[in-house]
Amino acid sequence: MKQLIKKTIYITALGFSALGYQACTKLDESPYSEIKDEDFYNNRREILQAAIRPMTHMQSWLAPTGGNGYYYHSELSADQLAWPQKGRNGYDAGDHFRQHYHTWNDNETRLRDTWIGMWTGLQYVNNALNRIQTKTFEEVGMEETEFNQVIAELKVLRAYHYMRIMDLWGNVPIVEEVTDEITNPETKPRAEVFAYVQKELEENVPTLAKLSPELIGRVNQAAGYAMLAELYLNAEKWAGKPMWDECIAACDKVINGEAGGLGGGPKLATNLKATFSNTNQEATEALFQFAFSQKGGFAFDWSGFFMGYDYMQAVLDVGYSGWNAFVVVPSAFNAYANNDLRKKEWFLFGPQYKYGTKTPVLGTEEYSGKPIVFVNSIRRESKGDTTSEGSMAEGEENSGARFNKYVAGRITDDNYRENHYMIYRLTELYFDKAEALMRKNGGTATQEAVTLINDSRKRAFSDADWPKAQYTTATLTLDELLAERGREFIFEGKRRTDLIRFGKFTTTSWWDHKATGDANKELYPIPNTQIAINPNLKQNPGY
Repeated sequence: MKQLIKKTIYITALGFSALGYQACTKLDESPYSEIKDEDFYNNRREILQAAIRPMTHMQSWLAPTGGNGYYYHSELSADQLAWPQKGRNGYDAGDHFRQHYHTWNDNETRLRDTWIGMWTGLQYVNNALNRIQTKTFEEVGMEETEFNQVIAELKVLRAYHYMRIMDLWGNVPIVEEVTDEITNPETKPRAEVFAYVQKELEENVPTLAKLSPELIGRVNQAAGYAMLAELYLNAEKWAGKPMWDECIAACDKVINGEAGGLGGGPKLATNLKATFSNTNQEATEALFQFAFSQKGGFAFDWSGFFMGYDYMQAVLDVGYSGWNAFVVVPSAFNAYANNDLRKKEWFLFGPQYKYGTKTPVLGTEEYSGKPIVFVNSIRRESKGDTTSEGSMAEGEENSGARFNKYVAGRITDDNYRENHYMIYRLTELYFDKAEALMRKNGGTATQEAVTLINDSRKRAFSDADWPKAQYTTATLTLDELLAERGREFIFEGKRRTDLIRFGKFTTTSWWDHKATGDANKELYPIPNTQIAINPNLKQNPGY
């Protein structure tokens, strides 16, 4: 007797609604767990499915969803977030300590996982490209323009993978093929990798489809120009040559709307919540996003890194909890003025109450049975220490301000956990262009640069406070631009790259992190296990 199975597939990254299909199971059917090439890549739907497969994998290493990936290393090595030990919890073999103090080595398990995850993602892209490029648009029943756009989409996505890999490791191989044979590709200098990324982006971004609701969650032209803007902005560090004019031109493509946009955009959000809310699917600032969806069975799960213990469910009226892991470094929280609305909207701080009440939630560790109050310190206050600087080893369950930038909504909300994760948003292009203008001008702000930053910053202050909070050409220095960039993009996985570009990553101290002065730490070591597998890999200096 046949059993009828109804399945629902959610392809949220394509902006599709649910697609239903029915299938019958019987013992003599072909095994579809293993799909041969000749049985796939044969129609438009299969081409699109293959093209978005690398995006679903990229979520695992780029978004802050609890994996050992780019986000973990980009944020925990920088000056805004830390994962301190909190009493008996969170030491984790000292992994997070070594990130914070820049004492990592070439035998880091999390770094090895990151290397494997990112290169696996790159090979997903290569595999899809290799197979799709053996087809013609007529064979798969696609319009020629769309077929070419899909190929460009994958080439741009491959370039983005290389940009992120180059950001962490600098000198790496360049691989475009997937073969059945064991190969040992050689390490290429970072400048050569940069040139490859530049060529791939410049050649393919103009071919991409412009951003529209149909392209949500896919590589699009606005995303491509945002990638180019980032590449050019970091060119002096990554390739030894400034490219400020190129950065400005790429930013203008997006800012002026030439690359498309959402919700009548692109345009800056008028408030601090819209871009990160659980209704942000067509946020006007969005340029490139992961199209997560609770309804689609694939929610943006930031709980592991950012959610507190079980009692925080009652505070936010949600159905999930986390590891009580990442907290805001005290000096980073102090970087916000008290009248900065971001300090109120994007963080959990102070006494924590059950949702909609003044009933305090109670701790379970150092403050067991006592009200939880998040404090801007990481020290043993339950033991009477209220004055020391503290350290990574001295945290407690309430240490540090907490993440509240993305808000899932209450568990009863229609859009509960429907948040999309922003990879690029329009505000970043404003900051990129302002920085390029300033660097072209010898580090001094032009009025255009000031206007770009003020257009973003204005959302963070009341009308009464704005006259004193706005920048002028005298007050917007490069150091202040870096500080404001940190305040605006906190929790967005970009801080390490910014600090390196500004020359602050190894030369600046923060909280209990003392500057190492070791420029080699601007690159991570290639994991020793990978060098053992491929002897043609060359280790980075200093490891």
